[in-house]
Amino acid sequence: MPIVDLGKYDRKLEGADLLRYAGSVVRAAGLTIESMGPPIGIGQLCEIRLADGRRVLAEVIGFHDTHRVLMPLEGVEGIAPNDAVVPYSRPRCVTVGDEILGRVIDGLGRPIDGLGPLRGTEQRAVDNDAPPPLSRRPIVEPLGFGVRVFDGLFTCGKGQRIGIFSGSGVGKSTLLGEIARASKADVNVLALVGERGREVRHFLEESLGPEGLARSVVSVATSDTSPIQRIKAAFNAITIAEYFRDQGRDVLFMMDSLTRFAQAQREIGLAAGEPPTTKGYCPSVFTHAKLTERLGFAENG
Repeated sequence: MPIVDLGKYDRKLEGADLLRYAGSVVRAAGLTIESMGPPIGIGQLCEIRLADGRRVLAEVIGFHDTHRVLMPLEGVEGIAPNDAVVPYSRPRCVTVGDEILGRVIDGLGRPIDGLGPLRGTEQRAVDNDAPPPLSRRPIVEPLGFGVRVFDGLFTCGKGQRIGIFSGSGVGKSTLLGEIARASKADVNVLALVGERGREVRHFLEESLGPEGLARSVVSVATSDTSPIQRIKAAFNAITIAEYFRDQGRDVLFMMDSLTRFAQAQREIGLAAGEPPTTKGYCPSVFTHAKLTERLGFAENG
């Protein structure tokens, strides 16, 4: 009879956390859920385990006395008192790789284009820091947008960040689609945050088109999704753009729109009890300046 070496299993058990901490739902108010435990901090994920067997992901957005204030990433329907709340063991990651080019994902990184599961071979953490200021190269080389008015009068450089400001319905999304199709960038990464569902399909089929989509990745969170998902859609897109940038490629990142991103964070802040400040925005909105600081040049691209 062969001898089984149990040493490797013993070493794995030494570093394993065999205790599973859990809390329970004690209160629901609007979009938020309050729980007693588990011992997790702001920004961490947990699972709410419903009586019918469903599991709802939620994020800790604040504290109220000894209770955690949670915001589910999807609907709150069906959540009841005493439902178990368990820390989510997996880190927040998004699938990356050349295989995700041409794909459309939602705010949780799941494919929504009907083309099957994502085949990317690598996972990348979503919560990253911006590149150090002194590691950024100067902006000296232009990036062709393929739109004459930009290339001729408003030339943009590689590593530059620009904003397009206008009222509703005057063609911002159409312009973004034209740039994505005609630009000299190697890869396009687009974040559609807070858009109407009808507008998303029109943008993909008419503004972006098959030619533009083939070298793009699109992260979508429509206006009917939870504010947490809208925030995640933007950070997923940033993380994917960073992956291609770190490979030395020229990446064109576009988000429609930064205003709706700020409005989503305002919803989260107000639900957590933050005081509104300028134009109703909460202080936490301005902590997301890192969203734009993560863009631009880094050491490798």
